[in-house]
Amino acid sequence: MKAYPIMYKHPTTGLIVEELGMELRDWFAGMAMLSMNLREDYVDTPANVIAIDSYALADAMIKQREVKNV
Repeated sequence: MKAYPIMYKHPTTGLIVEELGMELRDWFAGMAMLSMNLREDYVDTPANVIAIDSYALADAMIKQREVKNV
């Protein structure tokens, strides 16, 4: 699933252009990473560990979206 898809009229050709946007998983991971910057327990954490944790949270958010009657 994509986050922030857009459609617009190209200023030169006049054709309708559709840009699908970024992956929702990537957007969720970015938001998770931002929140980790506010936590004291992540201050000295290596970047690759933060990335792994961010995508783990993103995967959990996507999985939760699929659950009915939450």
